[in-house]
This record gives sequence, C-alpha cells and structure tokens, in this order.
Amino acid sequence: MQLFLALALLALFALPSRAADSARPNIVIILADDLGYGDLGCYGHPNIRTPNLDRMAAEGMRFTEFYSAAEVCTPSRAALLTGRYPIRSGMCHDQFRVLRGRSLGQLPDSEITLAEALKAKGYTTGCVGKWHLGVPQFNPGGHPRKHGFDFYFGLPHSNDMDPTPLAPKGAGKLAEQKAEWWNAPLYRDDQIIERPADQTTLTRRYTDEAVKFIRANKAKPFFLYFPSTFPHTPLFASKDFFGRSPRGIYGDVVEELDAAVGKVLDTLRQEKLAENTLVFFTSDNGPWLIMNQQGGSAGLLRDGKGSTWEGGMRVPGIAWWPGKIKAAQTQRTLASTMDLFTTSLKLAGADVPADRPIDGVDIRPLLFGTGTVSREAYFYYRGTRLMAARAGDFKAHFMTQSAYGQPKHEEHPVPLLFNLKVDASETFNVATNHPAVLSQIAQAVEKHKAALQPAPSQLLEVQPLPEKK
Repeated sequence: MQLFLALALLALFALPSRAADSARPNIVIILADDLGYGDLGCYGHPNIRTPNLDRMAAEGMRFTEFYSAAEVCTPSRAALLTGRYPIRSGMCHDQFRVLRGRSLGQLPDSEITLAEALKAKGYTTGCVGKWHLGVPQFNPGGHPRKHGFDFYFGLPHSNDMDPTPLAPKGAGKLAEQKAEWWNAPLYRDDQIIERPADQTTLTRRYTDEAVKFIRANKAKPFFLYFPSTFPHTPLFASKDFFGRSPRGIYGDVVEELDAAVGKVLDTLRQEKLAENTLVFFTSDNGPWLIMNQQGGSAGLLRDGKGSTWEGGMRVPGIAWWPGKIKAAQTQRTLASTMDLFTTSLKLAGADVPADRPIDGVDIRPLLFGTGTVSREAYFYYRGTRLMAARAGDFKAHFMTQSAYGQPKHEEHPVPLLFNLKVDASETFNVATNHPAVLSQIAQAVEKHKAALQPAPSQLLEVQPLPEKK
C-alpha cells in the first residue's frame, strides 16, 4: 500500500512537469547559406527539385516578404540569434564585412542569444553547421558553447576562408572542386575532429547529427539551430547527389539540402514530435551572383548577396508546425529573421529582454492566423550604413551599391522610392508621386537613429600569420 501511494504521489508531481514541457514547443531553425529567393521549387525555380521544402510549404506557411537582417553572413547570423540589428552588437563593418578565418572578434558576451534564453527555460540547445560568430581556434570565447549551445558540430566560418597553397586563383568560382584546396576545420564541441573537413559528406553528416540530437533530446524541449554550410561556395555534394540536377553542381547542393530538411521533418514525424515543434527554414542572405553558375538566383528581385536591393535581403521563409500552422498558406506580411528570436521566446514562455532594444517582433499572430503585427519601419543596413528603409509597401533607398564590383556607394539626396507591392524588382522610381511617403519614412529613420547606440565593431582584429622561417 505504501509503495502504491509513493508511486501515485510521484506520478502526481511529475504531471505538471510533463504538462509544462508539452506546452513549450521544440524549435528548429534551418538556415541555408547564400540561398536565393528564387532557388526553390515553391518559389518558382524551374528545374532545381526541392520536394521536401515544397511539401513543407504546402503543409505550412510560405512567406513572400521575409528578410534577413543583413546582406552577408556574420551580421545576418548575429541578428537572427539576438533579435537585434547587427550594428547594435558590433557584428558589422563597412570594409571587413564578415569575420575572417583568423578573426579575433566574436559575438559579444553581453549579447543574449536565443540559445541562452531558451536554455534558461530548460531547453537543450544544439548548433549543427556553420557558426561564423567567432573563430574558436584563435578566440575560445567565440565558440558556440560559450553562447548558450550545449552541443556543437560544424565549421566555425565559411568553407572558403582557409584555402591551401594548392588552391588556384578564384578557386571558389570553379564547378570542379578538389578537397585539398581547402583547410576548413570541423568541430565536435570543443575539439577539431577533422582538418581539412571532407566537404563532400558535410551535408549528410550535418543531417545525421541533427537527427541524433532530436532523438537524444526528445523527452524534453529542445532548440536545434541548423545553419548549413551550403550553397555557399565552394560547392560540394555527396556521391548520391553529385551530377543529379539539371542546374549543375549548384542544383546538386540545393537538392541535397532539401533532402536534409526532409530527413529532419521525417524524424520529427517518426518520433511523434511534429505537432509540438516549430520548424522554420530560411537563408542568411541572397545569392552570390558573382559566382556565376556556382551562385543562385534571386528570381525577379534586383541584385543579390552584399546588396540592400531586394535580392540581397529578401529570402525564402517557410514555417511548419502541423496542427498549429494551417496548411498551404501564403503570408505576404513583412517578417524578418530577427522575429524568430522574439517569437521563439514567446512560444517558450520566456521573457523578451527588457534591458536593451529588441528589433524582432512577435509573429505568432501571423503564424496562427489570429491577427496582424505592427512594425513602423524595417531598416536595410550594409555594414554600418543605413542604406534603405521600408514602411508598408514602400521602400526608400538613401544610398545604393551593387552586391560586388561597384567600388563605392551612390548617395541619393532625393531617395529612390519603390512600391514593392507592384514592383518587387525595384524598377520604377515613384518618389515624385509620393512626397508624403518619403516624409513618413524619413521620420521613422530619424527616430531610429536618435535611439541607436552602435557598438564597436568586432570584425577588425585578426590573428597575424606566423612569420615564415
């Protein structure tokens, strides 16, 4: 009898814990690298086959106006994980656009990452893939595990940042790659386990690690951040995908990434976690157009990676949560990678930091169809320069600069103005027709600048190369 009572009491006290866990959803964010707005079947690509992402969109919500918070890797990733424009954390610079392979800077310890905030609410946290917010080899404080992640498997920076002496000039643009051209380190937690990393198997191994993480942590809430190394160049695909796509090696790589997404979703279904897991797929910025056939497509959008034209920052955005997000929805409201920070914290029952400006907004009303969201303006930064701003359907460009190849930005005393609702390609300047809109945007910009406190850049210092003997 006493044993029965003890077991009954144990079960009684365990119930609230299990109920609390089920009320806190798992969160999975899958981030492609340099994937363009037009690179997926569900966004109109004619011959890159992405059945898993297409199905994800068909079973969930596809955003048509989803934005990264920057036009290149490091600042974009910093913004996603902090919910803040990267100028606030110092993770941007006008000359050195990203952290390099020997950089000493890092995401500042004072920043609160999504992983740290969720971990404080009892989540297990894992990062699988490209980090690019610190180089642990030269600065241990830049490691993902110093910023809230319990587990890490991946490359610390872009896969082209440590070329060997064997790499020919312009190696990243070549369709035919050789492993010995690159010396990228592969980490498991704090240890480099392979150097150079075998990049032909990288997507498959990332996927295996993501699946293992989900299965190992299915009993309690988890946050999985899966930032893929690809389709950033140099491009590598496994033997199962190499040569399969009519779009060449770029298509091979995107199709393998699509398969990785499919395996993650299948695992959630198999483990009966799908109805308690939000999965969001997006890209860190637009396509790297100067890579020619080894780069992607922004579809009808103008320009690409490195630019604050739409092609540089408008990216795919797909939300999936069976039973919570209705199927086959197209969401045309502006949303951002920074919103994933605020929205995830709200879903987890965590407080959004109140001691600093948070630029991401809660988009649960959009996801669940319960209402709208309010945003006065959205700002387009290139490094520390505020190049453009959007309010409603209208976008004003104060400065413009092409992704690569244009040496200097062009200033516009009278801003260029485009109605993105009817002109997503930013072809027809309608500034003379809408002076009131320009005035409204100018007021929003002045308000933003007045409250802005830029942080010192983390992208300047590098570890000097060893002296040649």
